Order: sequence, then C-alpha cells, then structure tokens
Amino acid sequence: MFNPFDLFFPKKVVGVDVGTASIKVVEISKWGGGKTLENYGEIKSISLYKDQEPFRTFDGASYMLSDFFVSRAVRAILDEAGIRTKSAVFSVPDYSTFCITFDMPPMSEKEIAESVRYHAPQYIPLPISETTLDWKVIGGTPGDKKSDIKIFLIAIPNQVVEGYKRVAQGAGLELYALEAEAPAISRALVKDNKKIICLVDIGVQSTTINIIDKGVLKKSYSFGFAGGQLTYAIASSLGVAKDKAEQIKNEHGLISTEKEITKTLYFLIDPLLSEIKNISQEFYQSNNKNIEEIYLTGGTANMPGLREYFQESFNKKVFVPNCFSDFLYPPILEESLRKIGPSFSVAVGSALGAFKK
Repeated sequence: MFNPFDLFFPKKVVGVDVGTASIKVVEISKWGGGKTLENYGEIKSISLYKDQEPFRTFDGASYMLSDFFVSRAVRAILDEAGIRTKSAVFSVPDYSTFCITFDMPPMSEKEIAESVRYHAPQYIPLPISETTLDWKVIGGTPGDKKSDIKIFLIAIPNQVVEGYKRVAQGAGLELYALEAEAPAISRALVKDNKKIICLVDIGVQSTTINIIDKGVLKKSYSFGFAGGQLTYAIASSLGVAKDKAEQIKNEHGLISTEKEITKTLYFLIDPLLSEIKNISQEFYQSNNKNIEEIYLTGGTANMPGLREYFQESFNKKVFVPNCFSDFLYPPILEESLRKIGPSFSVAVGSALGAFKK
C-alpha cells in the first residue's frame, strides 16, 4: 500500500477505481469486526461526453489519467451519492504498475528494505528514483540463515502518483493511499480461502491473471485480452453501435443464438484460456502445486456462458465471487450488488486496504 500522506486511520473511507470507460466509487465503514457499505456510484465516460472522451488516454507507454475529466467525474459521483467522506484510496491499474516476484538470500528483517532497493533495478525498467516502491515477504523466514526470502514487489512510476494526487485534489478528496489492482482484488475476493486460486480480472483494456496461495498473492501477470475486444467484435459482426454491442454481450454472450457471434467470441477467448493454462503449468513446475479454483471478476465476468466455458475447459470449480458479500447493506440491494459486484471488486479491495494495520 502506497501511503503518500501519514493520515490518521479513517473509520470511513472511499475507494476509487478509475477505468478507461467508467469510474466506480464505494464508501465503506468499519466498526469493530463489521463492515458496512455506506454508498456506491458509477459513471461512464459515454454518459458524460458525446465524443466518448475516455478517462484515460494512451501515450505510448501507459494509459495516463485525463486529470480534469476524471476529477470532474469523481466529484459528480460523490455529489450524486451524497458521499462526504474525504479519505480516499485510488486503485492503480496493472498497466501502470510493475509487479515482480524475486528471491533474495537469507537475511534479517532489518536488512530486507535495503536489499529490496538494491535488487529492484534488475526487474524494473525505470530508475528507482522515478518510482514509488512497496513490497511484501511472501516466502522464507527472515532471520533464518537457511531460508531464502521471496519478495512480491510493486512499483508505481512517480509520474502516475502525481497524476492521482491532482485528481484527488480536484475532486476534493484527501489521498490516503494508492493501491495496485492485483492486491486490491485479492483482498476483496479471496478473503479467508486457503486454497490455491487463479483470479482472472477481465477489464476493458487488459486482463490480469493472479495466483493466490493460502491468501497470499504470489504472482501477477498482465495480458492483452480485454472485454472491450469482445464488444468491438460483436459491433463489427452485427454492424451495431458500441453500446448496443455491449448490451448484447452482457445479455447473451456465449449462449447467443447468433452463431457468428459465439464463434467470434470463442475465437477471442481461447487465447486467454491458453495463457491461464501456461501460467498454471509454470506455477506447478516452480512450486509443485496445482491451481484448485478459478475466480472470475471484472465487467465481463458475468457474461452468459463464460463461467461454464471456463469450468468445462479447466475441469475445475469456477466462481464469480461477490465483493459485497461480507458487507452490511439494505436487503433490497441484494440483486443489484450481485450483478455489479465483479465491476466493483477493485474499488472495494482498495478501500479495504485502508483498514489493514
């Protein structure tokens, strides 16, 4: 967790997930052992700008925030939902971060920080002075002279950090922390599950494949497959507008009666399945452990037929977990939250990070 400000521990916090085509905001509180969903909201760029101005623009290296548009949109969600909490955790997408796992020789706990900074330049394609680092020991025992130390390292370019500071300020929020998407999703969905899980987050611009072993995030991979590709394929196949294609994808997906649509969708999805199989095999070879369950999340996770196709392809249990399942909220919201849960897992996981001591 990247904490640019040493703020007091908040009892209420806002989680903000800035995507390319939409922004999700959740407000949660924690009192004792319980968590309450205070409020939530979402805004799509297409609903704000007729020319479909995205919330992120591609500069050739990463998707940079459109600061003015994003801060306006976040402020609009806060006002519409009546959210007055100021402390906010913003998520940072996988394509704006570097997530690396590497080994270090046996050492004491006090030596780890200096050693991480020494080893990091081998794995990060930017000068360390231009990045903000965070890490976690995910293997080995510090102080044990026979135990190598395994580190999960996250690096965020300072340019990205500054962009989020401007957005938070423009939206009238206090930036409590920045959170990489991979640990945020893991925190929101895996919870107390001690099995080995492959968590697949299918976003509009990219997909992240995460391996979680006994609740610990061990590996994170970014892959070019994106839910937006499926929408575009449907739009091209049927000659319909993007919003209509998105509706068709969400309502019919792989069980559509239009054979040309399902054929195209299977063709696009199969490379993702191959990538997951390769990653699972690599994990087995390195750790002698098999993936036990698969979790799907992200806006495309609820596409009809997708979970069943994954289950058939991998012969494993496949779930679309609900990130709101452990929260208190009015029962009337049950069905709505179940449907939107996959889209809000990043925002929820980011907010939950503020409550971790």
